[in-house]
Amino acid sequence: MDLLKVAESAFAKELDFPEFGAGDTITVSYKIKEGEKERIQDYRGIVIQKKGDGTSKTFTVRKSTGGIGIERIFPLYSPLIDKIAVNKKGKVRRARIFYLRKLTGKKARIKEKRF
Repeated sequence: MDLLKVAESAFAKELDFPEFGAGDTITVSYKIKEGEKERIQDYRGIVIQKKGDGTSKTFTVRKSTGGIGIERIFPLYSPLIDKIAVNKKGKVRRARIFYLRKLTGKKARIKEKRF
């Protein structure tokens, strides 16, 4: 019964998240538990893929720190995700932009969508 309530609350929370896709720069506020303390850590990067269906839907965010690329996979319906903010909408022609892994510097930039 508990798992069902967690899934339902996470599903209801997902409806509050903005629409985003591959190429968008987003900030994910993620809850981290350290002992008895709980804090929120922001992870900002480019979405390189959205994957899955239903409650097993995930998305991968890539950021570059000190010239080293770091990727993190987040479950979309996780109760540990506090909020998701879209910083920039990217203009890409693919659903999965793994070619970004090979690029560095100015080549790794993504054009911004104009509204």
